[in-house]
Amino acid sequence: MSMNETLNSQKPEILYSVKAGRGSTLRCKGWRQEAILRLLENNMENAEKPEELVIYGGIGKAARNWESYHAIVQSLKDLEEDETLVVQSGMPVAVFKTHKYAPTVVMATTNIMKPSWETFYDLQDKNLTIFAQYTAAPWEYIGTQGVIQGTFETLSAIARLHYEDSLVGKILLTAGAGGMGGNQTRAMAMHGGVGIVCDANIEMIRRRMNVGYIDVLAESLDEAIELAQEAARAKKSLGIAVVGNSADIFEEAYAKGFMPDILTSMTPAHDPISYLPAGYTPEEANELRRRDRDLYLVKARETMIRELRVTNEFFDKGVHAFEYGTSLRKECRDAGMPEEEAMKIPGFVAEYIRPLFCEGRGPFRWICLSGEASDLAKIDEMVLEKFKDDLLVTRWINLAKKHIPIEGLPARICYLGFGQRKEFALEINEMVKRGELAGPVAFSRDNLDSGSIVNPTFESEKMLDGGDLISDWPMLNGLLNAIGMCDLIALQANYSMGEAVHTGVTMIADGTEEATMRLSVCMTVDSGIGVVRHAQAGYQVAKDVANGKGNLTSEGIKIPLWWTPKATFGPEKTE
Repeated sequence: MSMNETLNSQKPEILYSVKAGRGSTLRCKGWRQEAILRLLENNMENAEKPEELVIYGGIGKAARNWESYHAIVQSLKDLEEDETLVVQSGMPVAVFKTHKYAPTVVMATTNIMKPSWETFYDLQDKNLTIFAQYTAAPWEYIGTQGVIQGTFETLSAIARLHYEDSLVGKILLTAGAGGMGGNQTRAMAMHGGVGIVCDANIEMIRRRMNVGYIDVLAESLDEAIELAQEAARAKKSLGIAVVGNSADIFEEAYAKGFMPDILTSMTPAHDPISYLPAGYTPEEANELRRRDRDLYLVKARETMIRELRVTNEFFDKGVHAFEYGTSLRKECRDAGMPEEEAMKIPGFVAEYIRPLFCEGRGPFRWICLSGEASDLAKIDEMVLEKFKDDLLVTRWINLAKKHIPIEGLPARICYLGFGQRKEFALEINEMVKRGELAGPVAFSRDNLDSGSIVNPTFESEKMLDGGDLISDWPMLNGLLNAIGMCDLIALQANYSMGEAVHTGVTMIADGTEEATMRLSVCMTVDSGIGVVRHAQAGYQVAKDVANGKGNLTSEGIKIPLWWTPKATFGPEKTE
């Protein structure tokens, strides 16, 4: 009986905890395969519900089912250097003989025609698909820190634009302490400010407290406000949590006249079935999901509308309120809220982050596959020296060294831009080659990147050229990374159903000449197509980068034709 037949005939083991491989011993036939396996395991080590294969975001999974998980693990162990594993929505469906320069893994996840949540859940019930999230399905999740610099840089922009470049003495009110949202209080504290985060699930809060992202759990909103105002007056940083539903807490704060300086949320509004409706405990919500999914969606959307309406009221009072990539505005609009009301507050990319995209910057990250914290420390020092003239990079790395705990394999996120990523990755490969690091290093990045996603109410909202809906760019990103010999490439739909297409990519520095070749290409095209996208849309900073006149690198990009709104489509017709 073959391995696959055995897996299909036996009930697979359900794992309640997984620890990523570490050290120099390989279980696979090469470091590329071993690296991908360790990243999968690292996903599971940091998972919110490992026994359900859920990594973060409510339903974002690493594999379709336990049969698929074990088959993926075995396939990676057996994979030859000239073979490619094919994964369809979390299920390994084929291994092809390709060549040693081809990706180790290619995958496509949650790509559905005529998408809707109802269609998705019907297909998921039939064991045909999973929800990718952004870094769950392609095995790139690195814990809560994966999004923290995005929060930090968003807050940096708010500080620069509204508070003379300082958030000391300022208060953030937000919601969501899950795998993504749990970073917010720590990011605010890194700015010297105070953060209050509410979450209806006390276990989520405790998890964030255990890793140091939240300092104290208040017994009530009144206590949270008192603690926050006291810390703000003393100009001390503090991360405070309070148990409660976002709509309830925001409404209560508004009714009490408490006006924070900044307000947002990271509740999973993009996925209404994961969004907790007001009046339900997490346990009661789970029961309602099982009993009546349609009613759950109605209740969740009612609560979303309440959350957004009170957020709008804070905004009208002068609070710097924004949507932090949760699809709250879009979901409320789809649930019947008038367009003008639903889209009143800005999205954070269009409002604060897009200038970084124009330089090819975004949540680039590296993972030390050896598991040695000393490797991370050595890389930090290298970054500080190599990019010592880049204040954004040096400020972040120095703060991250102090404030960001290690979760799973030692990892770091840093907004390196076009040109910098290649220079950095090639130096890492040389460090591995020289034996300065205990093992290879993997590179990936999140969805919030320069050229890897289309999402008209998030990353591609309000583009200068009006191309918010054009999904060619992530497709081009995936094609370029694949021909660039990346180690893993994923093309997936995520965010609010039918709203976004995104590519995930992983590259490995194992100290070989082959890795030098791969990294030279992938590190150029991955962020380079993002520069092109923004340059073609009309952003001058991106045009300067493409023309070799950017602040980060003199390496340019050949542009055969610049886009203009007017063009020649044929002979002019005369009456």
